[in-house]
Amino acid sequence: MVNPTLVKETGNIVNLTAEALLDALTPLILDLSRDLSDHERYRRLLSSLRTLFPGDAAALLRLDGDTLVPLAIDGLSSDTLGRRFRVSDHPRFEQLLSGPEPTRFAADSDLPDPYDGLVQGVAGKLHVHDCLGCPLFIRGRPWGLLTLDALDPARFDAIDMASLRAFLSLAAATVSVVERIDTLARTGEEERRRAEAYRQASSQTHRELIGSSDAHNHLVKEIEVVAGSDLTVLITGETGVGKELVANAIHALSLRANKPLISLNCAALPDTLVESELFGHVRGAFSGASTDRRGKFELADGGTIFLDEVGELPLVAQAKLLRVLQNGQLQRIGSDHEHKVDVRLIAATNRDLAEEVRAGRFRADFYHRLSVYPLRVPPLRERGRDVLLLAGNFLEENRSRLGLLSIRLAADAQAALLHYPWPGNVRELEHLIGRSALKALAANRERRRILTLTAADFALSNASTQAHTQPQENSNAGETQIVPKDFRSAVTEFERNMLLDTLARHNQNWAAVARELGLDRANLNRLAKRLGLK
Repeated sequence: MVNPTLVKETGNIVNLTAEALLDALTPLILDLSRDLSDHERYRRLLSSLRTLFPGDAAALLRLDGDTLVPLAIDGLSSDTLGRRFRVSDHPRFEQLLSGPEPTRFAADSDLPDPYDGLVQGVAGKLHVHDCLGCPLFIRGRPWGLLTLDALDPARFDAIDMASLRAFLSLAAATVSVVERIDTLARTGEEERRRAEAYRQASSQTHRELIGSSDAHNHLVKEIEVVAGSDLTVLITGETGVGKELVANAIHALSLRANKPLISLNCAALPDTLVESELFGHVRGAFSGASTDRRGKFELADGGTIFLDEVGELPLVAQAKLLRVLQNGQLQRIGSDHEHKVDVRLIAATNRDLAEEVRAGRFRADFYHRLSVYPLRVPPLRERGRDVLLLAGNFLEENRSRLGLLSIRLAADAQAALLHYPWPGNVRELEHLIGRSALKALAANRERRRILTLTAADFALSNASTQAHTQPQENSNAGETQIVPKDFRSAVTEFERNMLLDTLARHNQNWAAVARELGLDRANLNRLAKRLGLK
Protein backbone atom coordinates (compact mmCIF):
# COMPACT_ATOMS: atom_id res chain seq x y z
CA MET A 1 0.00 0.00 0.00
CA VAL A 2 1.22 3.51 -0.85
CA ASN A 3 1.76 5.79 2.16
CA PRO A 4 -0.54 8.84 1.65
CA THR A 5 1.92 11.08 3.51
CA LEU A 6 4.53 10.40 0.86
CA VAL A 7 2.55 10.25 -2.37
CA LYS A 8 -0.55 12.05 -3.54
CA GLU A 9 -2.45 10.19 -6.29
CA THR A 10 -5.01 11.77 -8.59
CA GLY A 11 -6.29 9.09 -10.97
CA ASN A 12 -3.13 7.84 -12.60
CA ILE A 13 -1.15 11.01 -11.94
CA VAL A 14 1.54 10.78 -9.27
CA ASN A 15 2.76 14.08 -7.78
CA LEU A 16 5.77 14.04 -5.48
CA THR A 17 6.80 16.96 -3.31
CA ALA A 18 10.46 17.47 -2.48
CA GLU A 19 9.69 16.68 1.16
CA ALA A 20 7.87 13.47 0.22
CA LEU A 21 10.73 12.39 -2.04
CA LEU A 22 13.27 13.05 0.72
CA ASP A 23 11.18 11.08 3.22
CA ALA A 24 11.07 8.13 0.83
CA LEU A 25 14.77 8.19 -0.04
CA THR A 26 16.20 8.82 3.43
CA PRO A 27 15.90 5.16 4.57
CA LEU A 28 17.81 4.07 1.47
CA ILE A 29 20.52 6.65 2.14
CA LEU A 30 20.89 5.40 5.71
CA ASP A 31 21.07 1.82 4.40
CA LEU A 32 24.28 2.68 2.52
CA SER A 33 26.20 2.71 5.81
CA ARG A 34 24.51 -0.37 7.30
CA ASP A 35 25.71 -3.95 7.28
CA LEU A 36 23.04 -5.56 5.11
CA SER A 37 23.04 -8.56 2.80
CA ASP A 38 22.89 -7.92 -0.94
CA HIS A 39 19.43 -9.50 -1.06
CA GLU A 40 18.10 -7.19 1.67
CA ARG A 41 19.57 -4.05 0.04
CA TYR A 42 17.96 -4.94 -3.27
CA ARG A 43 14.64 -5.83 -1.61
CA ARG A 44 14.47 -2.44 0.12
CA LEU A 45 15.42 -0.72 -3.13
CA LEU A 46 12.50 -2.26 -5.03
CA SER A 47 10.11 -1.67 -2.14
CA SER A 48 10.95 2.05 -2.17
CA LEU A 49 10.64 2.15 -5.97
CA ARG A 50 7.10 0.76 -5.87
CA THR A 51 6.19 3.11 -3.02
CA LEU A 52 7.27 6.19 -4.96
CA PHE A 53 6.04 5.01 -8.36
CA PRO A 54 3.14 2.59 -7.79
CA GLY A 55 3.00 -0.28 -10.27
CA ASP A 56 2.27 -3.98 -10.35
CA ALA A 57 5.82 -5.29 -10.64
CA ALA A 58 9.44 -4.18 -10.38
CA ALA A 59 12.77 -5.88 -11.01
CA LEU A 60 16.49 -5.27 -10.73
CA LEU A 61 18.62 -6.99 -13.38
CA ARG A 62 22.42 -7.14 -13.70
CA LEU A 63 24.06 -7.13 -17.12
CA ASP A 64 26.41 -10.14 -17.35
CA GLY A 65 28.06 -10.09 -20.77
CA ASP A 66 25.16 -10.24 -23.24
CA THR A 67 22.65 -11.52 -20.68
CA LEU A 68 20.47 -9.84 -18.05
CA VAL A 69 20.33 -11.76 -14.74
CA PRO A 70 17.47 -10.93 -12.31
CA LEU A 71 18.83 -10.16 -8.84
CA ALA A 72 15.60 -9.05 -7.14
CA ILE A 73 11.91 -9.02 -8.08
CA ASP A 74 8.74 -7.61 -6.57
CA GLY A 75 5.38 -8.63 -8.00
CA LEU A 76 6.73 -11.14 -10.54
CA SER A 77 6.46 -14.93 -10.33
CA SER A 78 9.28 -16.55 -8.37
CA ASP A 79 10.60 -18.49 -11.37
CA THR A 80 11.65 -15.14 -12.89
CA LEU A 81 14.75 -15.21 -10.68
CA GLY A 82 15.91 -18.35 -12.47
CA ARG A 83 15.49 -16.90 -15.96
CA ARG A 84 18.37 -15.52 -18.00
CA PHE A 85 17.39 -12.91 -20.59
CA ARG A 86 19.74 -12.74 -23.56
CA VAL A 87 19.55 -9.08 -24.57
CA SER A 88 19.51 -9.80 -28.31
CA ASP A 89 16.37 -11.95 -27.81
CA HIS A 90 14.45 -9.12 -26.11
CA PRO A 91 14.22 -5.88 -28.13
CA ARG A 92 12.75 -3.93 -25.20
CA PHE A 93 15.75 -4.70 -23.02
CA GLU A 94 18.03 -3.91 -25.96
CA GLN A 95 16.40 -0.50 -26.36
CA LEU A 96 16.56 0.25 -22.63
CA LEU A 97 20.31 -0.40 -22.58
CA SER A 98 20.99 1.68 -25.67
CA GLY A 99 20.75 5.05 -23.94
CA PRO A 100 21.32 6.71 -20.56
CA GLU A 101 17.77 7.95 -19.97
CA PRO A 102 14.67 6.11 -18.67
CA THR A 103 12.45 4.78 -21.45
CA ARG A 104 8.70 4.28 -21.38
CA PHE A 105 7.09 2.08 -24.01
CA ALA A 106 3.76 2.97 -25.57
CA ALA A 107 0.85 0.75 -24.51
CA ASP A 108 0.36 -0.33 -28.14
CA SER A 109 4.06 -1.03 -28.74
CA ASP A 110 4.55 -4.07 -30.93
CA LEU A 111 7.79 -4.99 -29.18
CA PRO A 112 7.29 -8.19 -27.12
CA ASP A 113 7.46 -7.69 -23.37
CA PRO A 114 9.71 -10.20 -21.54
CA TYR A 115 7.46 -10.02 -18.46
CA ASP A 116 4.23 -10.95 -20.27
CA GLY A 117 2.52 -13.59 -18.17
CA LEU A 118 4.90 -13.26 -15.21
CA VAL A 119 3.02 -10.66 -13.12
CA GLN A 120 1.69 -12.29 -9.95
CA GLY A 121 -1.91 -12.41 -8.76
CA VAL A 122 -3.50 -11.39 -12.04
CA ALA A 123 -6.47 -13.46 -13.15
CA GLY A 124 -7.49 -13.33 -16.80
CA LYS A 125 -5.04 -10.57 -17.74
CA LEU A 126 -1.62 -11.72 -18.84
CA HIS A 127 -0.05 -8.87 -20.73
CA VAL A 128 1.91 -5.96 -19.27
CA HIS A 129 0.59 -2.66 -20.67
CA ASP A 130 2.65 0.15 -19.13
CA CYS A 131 6.38 -0.47 -19.07
CA LEU A 132 9.17 1.75 -17.82
CA GLY A 133 12.83 0.85 -17.79
CA CYS A 134 15.84 2.65 -16.40
CA PRO A 135 19.48 1.79 -17.17
CA LEU A 136 21.94 1.85 -14.28
CA PHE A 137 25.52 2.98 -14.82
CA ILE A 138 28.44 2.31 -12.47
CA ARG A 139 31.63 4.28 -13.09
CA GLY A 140 30.33 5.28 -16.51
CA ARG A 141 29.63 1.73 -17.68
CA PRO A 142 26.22 0.03 -18.04
CA TRP A 143 25.61 -2.22 -15.02
CA GLY A 144 22.00 -3.30 -15.53
CA LEU A 145 18.37 -2.23 -15.44
CA LEU A 146 15.59 -1.23 -13.09
CA THR A 147 12.17 -2.02 -14.56
CA LEU A 148 8.71 -0.95 -13.47
CA ASP A 149 5.54 -2.41 -15.00
CA ALA A 150 1.80 -1.94 -14.64
CA LEU A 151 -1.29 -3.58 -16.11
CA ASP A 152 -3.00 -0.16 -16.38
CA PRO A 153 -1.72 1.36 -19.67
CA ALA A 154 -2.01 4.90 -18.25
CA ARG A 155 -0.35 4.29 -14.88
CA PHE A 156 2.84 6.23 -15.69
CA ASP A 157 1.26 9.01 -17.79
CA ALA A 158 2.39 11.80 -15.49
CA ILE A 159 5.30 10.26 -13.68
CA ASP A 160 7.69 12.76 -12.10
CA MET A 161 10.85 12.24 -14.18
CA ALA A 162 12.98 14.45 -11.92
CA SER A 163 12.07 12.29 -8.93
CA LEU A 164 12.73 9.15 -10.96
CA ARG A 165 16.22 10.40 -11.90
CA ALA A 166 16.92 11.16 -8.23
CA PHE A 167 15.87 7.64 -7.33
CA LEU A 168 18.10 6.19 -10.07
CA SER A 169 21.10 8.02 -8.65
CA LEU A 170 20.46 6.46 -5.27
CA ALA A 171 19.88 3.05 -6.88
CA ALA A 172 23.24 3.34 -8.62
CA ALA A 173 24.85 4.23 -5.29
CA THR A 174 23.26 1.18 -3.65
CA VAL A 175 24.53 -1.09 -6.42
CA SER A 176 27.97 0.51 -6.20
CA VAL A 177 28.11 -0.17 -2.45
CA VAL A 178 27.31 -3.84 -3.06
CA GLU A 179 29.97 -4.02 -5.78
CA ARG A 180 32.60 -2.45 -3.51
CA ILE A 181 31.75 -4.75 -0.60
CA ASP A 182 32.04 -7.76 -2.91
CA THR A 183 35.39 -6.51 -4.17
CA LEU A 184 36.74 -6.04 -0.64
CA ALA A 185 35.52 -9.50 0.32
CA ARG A 186 37.75 -11.02 -2.34
CA THR A 187 41.36 -11.27 -1.29
CA GLY A 188 43.69 -10.07 -3.99
CA GLU A 189 43.98 -10.09 -7.73
CA GLU A 190 43.99 -13.89 -7.99
CA GLU A 191 40.44 -14.19 -6.65
CA ARG A 192 39.22 -11.55 -9.08
CA ARG A 193 40.83 -13.44 -11.94
CA ARG A 194 39.12 -16.65 -10.85
CA ALA A 195 35.72 -14.96 -10.67
CA GLU A 196 36.20 -13.63 -14.19
CA ALA A 197 37.19 -17.09 -15.40
CA TYR A 198 34.04 -18.52 -13.81
CA ARG A 199 31.85 -15.92 -15.52
CA GLN A 200 33.48 -16.67 -18.85
CA ALA A 201 33.02 -20.41 -18.37
CA SER A 202 29.36 -19.90 -17.49
CA SER A 203 28.75 -17.80 -20.60
CA GLN A 204 30.46 -20.37 -22.80
CA THR A 205 28.51 -23.35 -21.49
CA HIS A 206 25.25 -21.43 -20.98
CA ARG A 207 24.96 -23.28 -17.68
CA GLU A 208 25.45 -22.02 -14.16
CA LEU A 209 24.78 -23.16 -10.63
CA ILE A 210 21.32 -21.74 -9.92
CA GLY A 211 19.67 -21.83 -6.50
CA SER A 212 19.14 -20.05 -3.20
CA SER A 213 18.35 -22.90 -0.79
CA ASP A 214 20.54 -23.68 2.21
CA ALA A 215 21.64 -26.94 0.58
CA HIS A 216 22.65 -25.13 -2.61
CA ASN A 217 24.47 -22.34 -0.76
CA HIS A 218 26.39 -24.92 1.30
CA LEU A 219 27.51 -26.64 -1.91
CA VAL A 220 28.68 -23.33 -3.41
CA LYS A 221 30.75 -22.58 -0.29
CA GLU A 222 32.32 -26.04 -0.46
CA ILE A 223 33.24 -25.43 -4.11
CA GLU A 224 34.87 -22.11 -3.23
CA VAL A 225 36.84 -23.75 -0.41
CA VAL A 226 38.30 -26.60 -2.45
CA ALA A 227 38.70 -24.80 -5.79
CA GLY A 228 41.82 -22.88 -4.75
CA SER A 229 43.67 -26.04 -3.74
CA ASP A 230 45.06 -28.86 -5.87
CA LEU A 231 43.30 -31.57 -3.88
CA THR A 232 41.64 -34.46 -5.69
CA VAL A 233 37.87 -34.07 -5.43
CA LEU A 234 35.32 -36.89 -5.46
CA ILE A 235 31.88 -35.55 -6.36
CA THR A 236 29.05 -37.83 -5.27
CA GLY A 237 25.32 -37.60 -5.84
CA GLU A 238 22.39 -39.15 -7.60
CA THR A 239 22.00 -39.25 -11.36
CA GLY A 240 21.04 -35.90 -12.84
CA VAL A 241 22.04 -33.60 -9.95
CA GLY A 242 24.67 -31.74 -12.01
CA LYS A 243 27.97 -33.29 -10.97
CA GLU A 244 29.69 -32.24 -14.19
CA LEU A 245 28.50 -28.66 -13.64
CA VAL A 246 30.10 -28.73 -10.18
CA ALA A 247 33.35 -30.00 -11.70
CA ASN A 248 33.29 -27.15 -14.22
CA ALA A 249 32.78 -24.63 -11.41
CA ILE A 250 35.70 -26.04 -9.41
CA HIS A 251 38.01 -25.82 -12.42
CA ALA A 252 36.83 -22.31 -13.35
CA LEU A 253 37.62 -21.03 -9.83
CA SER A 254 40.97 -22.81 -9.61
CA LEU A 255 44.51 -21.67 -10.38
CA ARG A 256 44.29 -23.90 -13.46
CA ALA A 257 41.32 -22.03 -14.94
CA ASN A 258 43.32 -20.86 -17.97
CA LYS A 259 44.37 -24.45 -18.72
CA PRO A 260 42.22 -27.19 -20.29
CA LEU A 261 39.46 -29.09 -18.54
CA ILE A 262 39.25 -32.53 -20.15
CA SER A 263 36.21 -34.72 -19.43
CA LEU A 264 35.76 -38.45 -19.89
CA ASN A 265 32.64 -40.51 -19.19
CA CYS A 266 34.06 -43.81 -17.95
CA ALA A 267 30.74 -45.64 -18.35
CA ALA A 268 30.48 -44.84 -22.06
CA LEU A 269 33.68 -46.68 -23.02
CA PRO A 270 34.20 -50.40 -23.65
CA ASP A 271 36.75 -51.90 -21.24
CA THR A 272 39.18 -52.47 -24.13
CA LEU A 273 39.40 -48.75 -24.91
CA VAL A 274 39.61 -47.28 -21.40
CA GLU A 275 43.42 -47.35 -21.15
CA SER A 276 43.86 -45.93 -24.65
CA GLU A 277 41.51 -43.05 -23.84
CA LEU A 278 43.23 -42.31 -20.54
CA PHE A 279 46.90 -42.79 -21.43
CA GLY A 280 47.04 -42.82 -25.24
CA HIS A 281 48.79 -45.32 -27.51
CA VAL A 282 51.52 -45.55 -30.12
CA ARG A 283 51.17 -46.67 -33.69
CA GLY A 284 50.81 -50.45 -33.99
CA ALA A 285 50.04 -50.98 -30.30
CA PHE A 286 46.90 -52.89 -31.26
CA SER A 287 44.73 -53.55 -34.29
CA GLY A 288 43.44 -50.25 -35.64
CA ALA A 289 46.12 -48.09 -33.96
CA SER A 290 47.35 -46.50 -37.20
CA THR A 291 48.88 -43.39 -35.59
CA ASP A 292 50.25 -42.21 -32.25
CA ARG A 293 47.54 -40.79 -30.04
CA ARG A 294 47.69 -38.76 -26.84
CA GLY A 295 45.39 -39.77 -24.00
CA LYS A 296 43.17 -37.57 -21.86
CA PHE A 297 45.83 -37.11 -19.18
CA GLU A 298 48.34 -35.70 -21.66
CA LEU A 299 45.67 -33.44 -23.15
CA ALA A 300 44.88 -32.14 -19.65
CA ASP A 301 48.54 -31.47 -18.75
CA GLY A 302 48.66 -28.33 -16.60
CA GLY A 303 44.89 -28.35 -16.19
CA THR A 304 42.16 -30.59 -14.85
CA ILE A 305 40.81 -33.99 -15.87
CA PHE A 306 37.23 -34.89 -14.95
CA LEU A 307 36.38 -38.59 -14.79
CA ASP A 308 32.61 -38.97 -14.73
CA GLU A 309 31.13 -42.25 -13.43
CA VAL A 310 34.57 -43.26 -12.17
CA GLY A 311 33.02 -46.21 -10.37
CA GLU A 312 32.67 -47.97 -13.73
CA LEU A 313 36.44 -48.18 -14.33
CA PRO A 314 37.80 -51.75 -14.54
CA LEU A 315 40.23 -52.81 -11.80
CA VAL A 316 43.20 -52.92 -14.20
CA ALA A 317 42.67 -49.29 -15.21
CA GLN A 318 42.29 -48.30 -11.55
CA ALA A 319 45.75 -49.72 -10.76
CA LYS A 320 47.38 -47.77 -13.60
CA LEU A 321 45.53 -44.58 -12.67
CA LEU A 322 46.75 -44.93 -9.10
CA ARG A 323 50.36 -44.81 -10.33
CA VAL A 324 49.68 -41.66 -12.37
CA LEU A 325 48.10 -39.95 -9.35
CA GLN A 326 51.01 -40.92 -7.10
CA ASN A 327 53.94 -39.74 -9.23
CA GLY A 328 52.51 -38.13 -12.37
CA GLN A 329 54.14 -40.76 -14.63
CA LEU A 330 52.26 -42.52 -17.43
CA GLN A 331 53.02 -44.70 -20.41
CA ARG A 332 51.13 -44.87 -23.67
CA ILE A 333 49.98 -48.34 -24.64
CA GLY A 334 52.74 -50.00 -26.65
CA SER A 335 55.42 -47.52 -25.57
CA ASP A 336 58.45 -48.00 -23.31
CA HIS A 337 58.79 -44.27 -22.66
CA GLU A 338 57.24 -42.51 -19.68
CA HIS A 339 55.56 -39.13 -19.82
CA LYS A 340 55.39 -36.71 -16.91
CA VAL A 341 52.06 -34.90 -16.47
CA ASP A 342 50.80 -32.28 -14.03
CA VAL A 343 47.06 -32.83 -13.75
CA ARG A 344 44.44 -32.19 -11.11
CA LEU A 345 41.84 -34.96 -10.89
CA ILE A 346 38.15 -34.43 -10.25
CA ALA A 347 36.02 -37.58 -10.25
CA ALA A 348 32.29 -38.16 -9.97
CA THR A 349 30.08 -41.14 -9.22
CA ASN A 350 26.53 -42.02 -8.25
CA ARG A 351 27.71 -45.28 -6.65
CA ASP A 352 28.62 -45.95 -3.02
CA LEU A 353 32.33 -46.56 -3.59
CA ALA A 354 32.93 -47.60 0.02
CA GLU A 355 30.42 -50.39 -0.47
CA GLU A 356 32.03 -51.26 -3.82
CA VAL A 357 35.39 -51.59 -2.02
CA ARG A 358 33.87 -53.94 0.55
CA ALA A 359 32.37 -56.02 -2.26
CA GLY A 360 35.76 -56.24 -4.01
CA ARG A 361 34.63 -54.36 -7.10
CA PHE A 362 36.74 -51.26 -6.44
CA ARG A 363 40.34 -50.91 -5.23
CA ALA A 364 40.62 -49.60 -1.67
CA ASP A 365 43.88 -47.72 -2.35
CA PHE A 366 42.40 -46.03 -5.42
CA TYR A 367 39.25 -45.11 -3.48
CA HIS A 368 41.28 -43.43 -0.72
CA ARG A 369 43.35 -41.57 -3.33
CA LEU A 370 40.14 -40.29 -4.99
CA SER A 371 38.25 -39.25 -1.87
CA VAL A 372 40.76 -36.73 -0.52
CA TYR A 373 37.97 -34.12 -0.60
CA PRO A 374 34.51 -35.72 -0.95
CA LEU A 375 31.82 -33.32 -2.16
CA ARG A 376 28.16 -34.35 -2.11
CA VAL A 377 25.73 -32.68 -4.51
CA PRO A 378 22.24 -32.62 -2.93
CA PRO A 379 19.31 -34.12 -4.83
CA LEU A 380 16.66 -31.74 -6.11
CA ARG A 381 14.10 -32.93 -3.55
CA GLU A 382 16.32 -31.48 -0.79
CA ARG A 383 16.53 -28.04 -2.38
CA GLY A 384 13.02 -26.72 -1.76
CA ARG A 385 11.97 -23.84 -3.99
CA ASP A 386 15.14 -24.08 -6.07
CA VAL A 387 13.03 -26.20 -8.41
CA LEU A 388 11.13 -23.06 -9.47
CA LEU A 389 14.33 -21.09 -10.12
CA LEU A 390 15.69 -23.92 -12.24
CA ALA A 391 12.35 -24.25 -14.01
CA GLY A 392 12.46 -20.54 -14.85
CA ASN A 393 15.89 -20.98 -16.38
CA PHE A 394 14.74 -23.92 -18.52
CA LEU A 395 11.53 -22.10 -19.48
CA GLU A 396 13.54 -19.16 -20.81
CA GLU A 397 15.82 -21.48 -22.78
CA ASN A 398 12.82 -23.20 -24.37
CA ARG A 399 11.09 -19.89 -25.04
CA SER A 400 14.02 -18.87 -27.21
CA ARG A 401 14.35 -22.32 -28.81
CA LEU A 402 10.63 -22.52 -29.72
CA GLY A 403 10.40 -18.92 -30.94
CA LEU A 404 7.83 -17.88 -28.32
CA LEU A 405 7.49 -14.53 -26.61
CA SER A 406 6.98 -16.05 -23.17
CA ILE A 407 6.41 -19.35 -21.36
CA ARG A 408 4.91 -19.18 -17.90
CA LEU A 409 3.88 -21.59 -15.15
CA ALA A 410 0.32 -21.68 -13.87
CA ALA A 411 -0.13 -21.84 -10.09
CA ASP A 412 -1.04 -25.53 -10.16
CA ALA A 413 2.06 -26.25 -12.27
CA GLN A 414 4.30 -24.59 -9.69
CA ALA A 415 2.64 -26.62 -6.93
CA ALA A 416 3.13 -29.84 -8.92
CA LEU A 417 6.82 -29.11 -9.43
CA LEU A 418 7.33 -28.37 -5.74
CA HIS A 419 5.66 -31.58 -4.56
CA TYR A 420 7.19 -34.03 -7.04
CA PRO A 421 10.14 -36.08 -5.61
CA TRP A 422 12.33 -35.75 -8.76
CA PRO A 423 14.01 -39.18 -8.94
CA GLY A 424 15.87 -37.94 -12.05
CA ASN A 425 16.78 -34.62 -10.37
CA VAL A 426 17.70 -31.51 -12.39
CA ARG A 427 18.14 -33.45 -15.63
CA GLU A 428 14.61 -34.83 -15.31
CA LEU A 429 13.28 -31.31 -14.68
CA GLU A 430 15.09 -29.98 -17.76
CA HIS A 431 13.70 -32.74 -19.98
CA LEU A 432 10.22 -32.35 -18.49
CA ILE A 433 10.13 -28.60 -19.18
CA GLY A 434 11.35 -29.04 -22.77
CA ARG A 435 8.99 -31.93 -23.53
CA SER A 436 5.95 -30.28 -21.92
CA ALA A 437 6.53 -26.95 -23.67
CA LEU A 438 6.83 -28.67 -27.04
CA LYS A 439 3.68 -30.75 -26.50
CA ALA A 440 1.69 -27.75 -25.25
CA LEU A 441 2.78 -25.73 -28.26
CA ALA A 442 1.79 -28.55 -30.63
CA ALA A 443 -1.63 -28.79 -28.96
CA ASN A 444 -2.17 -25.04 -29.41
CA ARG A 445 -3.78 -24.66 -32.78
CA GLU A 446 -3.79 -20.90 -32.38
CA ARG A 447 -0.24 -19.73 -31.80
CA ARG A 448 -0.49 -17.52 -28.73
CA ARG A 449 1.93 -14.84 -27.59
CA ILE A 450 2.20 -16.52 -24.19
CA LEU A 451 2.31 -20.26 -23.53
CA THR A 452 1.04 -21.21 -20.08
CA LEU A 453 2.02 -24.64 -18.76
CA THR A 454 -0.37 -26.25 -16.28
CA ALA A 455 0.00 -29.26 -14.00
CA ALA A 456 -1.84 -31.31 -16.63
CA ASP A 457 0.92 -30.55 -19.15
CA PHE A 458 3.49 -32.08 -16.78
CA ALA A 459 1.36 -35.15 -15.92
CA LEU A 460 3.04 -35.43 -12.50
CA SER A 461 0.16 -37.31 -10.87
CA ASN A 462 -0.23 -38.13 -7.20
CA ALA A 463 0.18 -41.77 -8.13
CA SER A 464 3.56 -41.04 -9.67
CA THR A 465 4.61 -39.09 -6.59
CA GLN A 466 3.56 -41.86 -4.24
CA ALA A 467 5.30 -44.50 -6.32
CA HIS A 468 8.66 -42.83 -5.65
CA THR A 469 8.14 -41.84 -2.02
CA GLN A 470 6.45 -44.90 -0.47
CA PRO A 471 8.33 -48.15 0.33
CA GLN A 472 8.62 -50.50 -2.59
CA GLU A 473 6.45 -53.22 -1.03
CA ASN A 474 3.53 -50.80 -0.75
CA SER A 475 3.98 -49.07 -4.09
CA ASN A 476 1.21 -51.02 -5.84
CA ALA A 477 -1.34 -50.91 -3.05
CA GLY A 478 -4.37 -48.74 -3.72
CA GLU A 479 -2.74 -46.60 -6.40
CA THR A 480 -4.68 -45.09 -9.24
CA GLN A 481 -2.98 -46.30 -12.37
CA ILE A 482 -2.66 -44.06 -15.41
CA VAL A 483 -4.02 -45.84 -18.47
CA PRO A 484 -1.79 -45.14 -21.50
CA LYS A 485 -3.43 -44.16 -24.75
CA ASP A 486 -1.82 -46.85 -26.92
CA PHE A 487 0.50 -49.85 -26.91
CA ARG A 488 3.69 -47.81 -27.47
CA SER A 489 2.81 -45.48 -24.59
CA ALA A 490 2.12 -48.49 -22.36
CA VAL A 491 5.52 -50.01 -23.14
CA THR A 492 7.31 -46.70 -22.53
CA GLU A 493 5.49 -46.18 -19.23
CA PHE A 494 6.32 -49.76 -18.15
CA GLU A 495 10.02 -49.34 -19.03
CA ARG A 496 10.28 -46.01 -17.24
CA ASN A 497 8.56 -47.26 -14.07
CA MET A 498 10.70 -50.41 -14.00
CA LEU A 499 13.92 -48.40 -14.31
CA LEU A 500 12.84 -45.90 -11.65
CA ASP A 501 11.84 -48.64 -9.22
CA THR A 502 15.08 -50.56 -9.77
CA LEU A 503 17.12 -47.37 -9.38
CA ALA A 504 15.36 -46.62 -6.10
CA ARG A 505 16.15 -50.11 -4.78
CA HIS A 506 19.83 -49.78 -5.69
CA ASN A 507 20.28 -46.15 -4.51
CA GLN A 508 20.73 -44.78 -8.06
CA ASN A 509 23.49 -47.32 -8.86
CA TRP A 510 23.24 -47.83 -12.64
CA ALA A 511 25.71 -50.73 -12.66
CA ALA A 512 23.55 -52.63 -10.15
CA VAL A 513 20.45 -51.85 -12.25
CA ALA A 514 22.14 -53.27 -15.34
CA ARG A 515 23.06 -56.45 -13.46
CA GLU A 516 19.53 -56.97 -12.08
CA LEU A 517 17.82 -56.34 -15.41
CA GLY A 518 20.39 -58.33 -17.40
CA LEU A 519 21.21 -55.40 -19.68
CA ASP A 520 24.50 -54.28 -21.19
CA ARG A 521 25.62 -50.94 -19.72
CA ALA A 522 25.68 -49.26 -23.13
CA ASN A 523 22.14 -50.45 -23.94
CA LEU A 524 20.90 -49.38 -20.52
CA ASN A 525 22.50 -45.98 -21.01
CA ARG A 526 20.71 -45.51 -24.36
CA LEU A 527 17.40 -46.68 -22.87
CA ALA A 528 17.69 -44.26 -19.93
CA LYS A 529 18.41 -41.36 -22.29
CA ARG A 530 15.41 -42.25 -24.47
CA LEU A 531 13.18 -42.30 -21.39
CA GLY A 532 14.52 -38.93 -20.17
CA LEU A 533 16.25 -40.36 -17.09
CA LYS A 534 19.78 -39.35 -18.15
